[in-house]
Amino acid sequence: MSVQHGKLWGVGLGPGDPQLVTVKAARVIGEADVVAFHSARHGRSISRGVAAAYMRDGQIEEHLVYPVTTEATDHPGGYQGAIDEFYEESADRLAAHLSAGRSVVLLAEGDPLFYSSYMHMHKRLCDRFDVEVVPGVTSVSAASAALATPLVERDEVFTVLPGTLPVEELTRRLRTTDAAAIMKLGRTYPNVVRALRESGRLDEAKYVERASTPAQRVLAAAEVDPSEVPYFSIAIVPSPVNNPVAARGASTTGEVVVVGLGPGADRWTTDEVRRELAVATDLVGYVTYVDRVPVRPGQTRHISDNKVESERAAFALDLAKRGKRVAVVSSGDPGVFAMASAVVEVAAEPQWSGVPVRVVPGMTAANAVASRVGAPLGHDYAVISLSDRLKPWDVVAQRLSAVAAADMAIAIYNPASKSRTWQVAAMRDLLLEHRGPDTPVIIGRAVGSDDETVRTVRLADLDPADVDMRCLLIIGSSQTTVVETGSGTQIFTPRRYPEVAANPS
Repeated sequence: MSVQHGKLWGVGLGPGDPQLVTVKAARVIGEADVVAFHSARHGRSISRGVAAAYMRDGQIEEHLVYPVTTEATDHPGGYQGAIDEFYEESADRLAAHLSAGRSVVLLAEGDPLFYSSYMHMHKRLCDRFDVEVVPGVTSVSAASAALATPLVERDEVFTVLPGTLPVEELTRRLRTTDAAAIMKLGRTYPNVVRALRESGRLDEAKYVERASTPAQRVLAAAEVDPSEVPYFSIAIVPSPVNNPVAARGASTTGEVVVVGLGPGADRWTTDEVRRELAVATDLVGYVTYVDRVPVRPGQTRHISDNKVESERAAFALDLAKRGKRVAVVSSGDPGVFAMASAVVEVAAEPQWSGVPVRVVPGMTAANAVASRVGAPLGHDYAVISLSDRLKPWDVVAQRLSAVAAADMAIAIYNPASKSRTWQVAAMRDLLLEHRGPDTPVIIGRAVGSDDETVRTVRLADLDPADVDMRCLLIIGSSQTTVVETGSGTQIFTPRRYPEVAANPS
């Protein structure tokens, strides 16, 4: 007569408080034939201690003792070889009970499928036996409760990170998320603190040790002694909206940060800029640029026309003087024909002397357009705005002539607008006095957006009707070369300048 196989239960016990064990978990533990649990070699099992109140006399206990808890081992397969062998042997022990018809509960701190040892048994046994998982309260939830602070709301993003990640990866992910929980601390804590510091999140972060237990401790992450951090601890970074430290900083210490979103594509907005936008209480900028920033609860948006740079700068500085954290939003890079210059200039006035001002860079439109065709800016080049709104055309013309005579490639910003239609033709005719008619001109329009177009024409064929306010032009030097490759037409300006061109005599 064949024996019907028993059922494997993966039972989550929650973060440590026996009262956080669910009703279902308590029932399943009490009914099981076998209760299995893990521990280190010291033999003390946290999960066994939490479940003790729900166990009954006569149950078989399977104590699964890790052979190693660090990567130091003399096993021929190293740490991974030792731990894999342990999981295989443990699975065989549980399989023997299941094959004999016994029900088996494998205890797991927190939730069985959330950074738990249970999952290693699950993967080895679920295709052979009936398996059911009883979820548990995670340490993340317990830590949030210990802080009495919401983690995220509405469209905010929450990220769970293992502290074992490299510092650079931890830093990158902390910069790009609204809120985070960092697990697997212990020996990793110095690296975690470094990542929090480098991402600008250390002052916001909290440390929670043994959440929900009588030994629970809650500290500022920066105040923790790394030598005293156990594995059962977690670092929490609430979102800026829900972070009391960030909120206090916003209300008492104002500042202006000028940021560049990049030229059009969201993917070209840097992590650093996203972080500044996330923590700002107020956004200030031209409506087209501010509209590119996702709406955040509690954040105030101040939009204006694109011809009031000085007024906009003064407005932002006044907000900061009253304790606001203000992000002044530019497209591209804020230091290239954008708001950084206006803000720094106005901030130099005595009335704003106490207001901190920072500039966070972004990708420039010139680099974005250049990337679409190869490397036309690979050698010396100049950046010139064709607009004569803030400087007379005579100055623009002198600079164009000087750069053309110096045989540099030129990136032309603001080539035309609805009210400026003649400058492109004037520029073309002026440059033809120094450049050959076949000089390549790249016309990049709305690069990075859904409306992007990029094409190349001869300088002699440049038609002002093809250029509008969304365009950026790149005009090659005498050395700029157009080649046909397997990936299509490519344009480059070589880094070496030929002797004959440098010394024509």
